[in-house]
Amino acid sequence: MENELKLNNTAIKSNAFSKGNLWVVIPVVLLVSLLSVLIYNHHAEFTWDGFVNGFNEEFLVFFAIGVFAQLVDGTLGMGYGATSTSFLLAYGVPPVVSSTAVHVSEMFTTGASALSHHRFGNINKKLVKHLLIPGVLGSITGAYLLSDVIDGDIIKPFIAVYMIILAVVIIKKALRKSIVKKKTKKLGVLAVFGGFMDSIGGGGWGPIVTSTLLGRGRNPRYTIGSVNAAEFAISFASGITFMLFGGIHGWQVIIGLILGGVISAPLAAYLVNKIKRKPMMVAVGVLIIILSLKTLSKLL
Repeated sequence: MENELKLNNTAIKSNAFSKGNLWVVIPVVLLVSLLSVLIYNHHAEFTWDGFVNGFNEEFLVFFAIGVFAQLVDGTLGMGYGATSTSFLLAYGVPPVVSSTAVHVSEMFTTGASALSHHRFGNINKKLVKHLLIPGVLGSITGAYLLSDVIDGDIIKPFIAVYMIILAVVIIKKALRKSIVKKKTKKLGVLAVFGGFMDSIGGGGWGPIVTSTLLGRGRNPRYTIGSVNAAEFAISFASGITFMLFGGIHGWQVIIGLILGGVISAPLAAYLVNKIKRKPMMVAVGVLIIILSLKTLSKLL
């Protein structure tokens, strides 16, 4: 009898682990397939010599941005897109390239984050269902408009202003003393707006959705875990849309962010309980405002 129970428990754990692996295996297979198709379709524009020669000392800058952005996101539970986009825009990277790079890199970082929250039981499935489809639709719409309709040079100052607003939201959240619990209404509308602004602005899903839900008194553990799990789908959908309609540009930006984020993720996990959250949030918010003002000064 005891042996049967042990076998059943082993089978359950094995099945749970297999389901958890699907969070990684399926998107990786889809991403590899998509990249193969895109490279094949754009073979006239893509050459391995050009790919290799396209890397220079600037790669280290993008790698450093990836490291810092992931440290921010890993310790605060938000801010990867806002931080990396602010740095990239201030450095002179075009909006469509910066947003594409951020969302493609987030396919990997948010995928790992979602898997971790899933394993630790931090996900409210009902909340994820309410956020998932509206968020994906909003992100696809924003990615399509930025890739194929809106001129990046025209929208660049608006993105810089948007980043300043996000920074103010982050600082305001850090300075808030007490939270009165309120019922959250119109989750679908919130998710559509968060997904749309995240794609078209290069960040904002966390500051918009997480801050709103936490501000209404929702449980931090399940809110952060569920919003992170949904963000994986939002990043994946917008990343694919950017690549389909805008092609693949800025390889060294994309790979720099991915490598920087992956390498710094364990350090961020270690620092999450070592760094005081509120001072860090204020510091990041101030930094984003300075970078955005620098972007605006260049444009003006």
